[in-house]
Amino acid sequence: MVPGEISVGIVGLGLMGSSIATCMLIAGHPVVGLEPLEEELALGENRIQAHLKIAWEKNLISEKPDFYLQNLLVTSDYSELRDTHIIIENVKEDIAIKKVVFTKIDAVVSTDALITSNTSAIPISELQEFVSNPSRFFGLHWMEPAHTTRFLEVICGDKSDIELANYLYNMAALWGKEAVLVKKDIRGFIANRLMYAMYREAMFLVEEEYASVEDVDRACRNVAGYFLPMVGVFRWMDLTGVGAYRTVMKDLFPLLNNATVPGKLINKIVDEGGNGVFNGKGFYEYTEEERKLWQEAYTKFTYEIREIALKYPHDVVKKQIDKENEQI
Repeated sequence: MVPGEISVGIVGLGLMGSSIATCMLIAGHPVVGLEPLEEELALGENRIQAHLKIAWEKNLISEKPDFYLQNLLVTSDYSELRDTHIIIENVKEDIAIKKVVFTKIDAVVSTDALITSNTSAIPISELQEFVSNPSRFFGLHWMEPAHTTRFLEVICGDKSDIELANYLYNMAALWGKEAVLVKKDIRGFIANRLMYAMYREAMFLVEEEYASVEDVDRACRNVAGYFLPMVGVFRWMDLTGVGAYRTVMKDLFPLLNNATVPGKLINKIVDEGGNGVFNGKGFYEYTEEERKLWQEAYTKFTYEIREIALKYPHDVVKKQIDKENEQI
């Protein structure tokens, strides 16, 4: 697989789409960045340029931003997608909007082009019905910012071709990802099902006044945040004794929150117009200066944590064994 020979279309150049476009450019793909809203075209292109500028400053890329930008076409014209081989949709998480977008994509791309959605929770089996050849339709679920994080889920729908899924899974390595393959469609996929279980329990602990927002965050940072970047949940249990976890599970599982609707904590924030750091009102309150500084600090952190995480890939032990065997 030669990235330079594989053209990628990114549909939707918002926060997520622009970082995915950056990831594709860094990997060497020609990129068609399609922003359906013409008034957002310049903003999307500016985001990509800013991502590349920081990537250059952080030594994430070997060439200056202009080298990558020469492979970028930003447009609002769907016909520009006609020669793309992989399309990644990133529009609003609204199935009616996505149906319109996929119908337009399907009308212009070749029948063997791979069409994917960066949906967070809509079942792929539902979305793939909007294209003429559903076997070539998949979910590609990214984590923001896509050009620095290692996460990527490749999700099959009921009609997806598993060989094509494996093609995307293998391609992900060229994008700097440790991909996971979701072989059967399930709402929320892997990462969101795990994370939303944590979100639900976190809000329960605050709502029932067992702990503050600050202390729940502190517990997450210093327990899960300490081991998850290297080993994940199953390897962590292996490393610390599986038997003890089963003992705790017997007592704790029946007591965990199993609410089926959003709770009063998040409802109050959203109903009052809160949207976190984006408007200063969330689980925490932010001044204008704090909003800016938190966004800058998180951007800096994504590059620094990437450098640490890359030292411990999923096959770190295998690589060490292979290296030792070569020396024998």
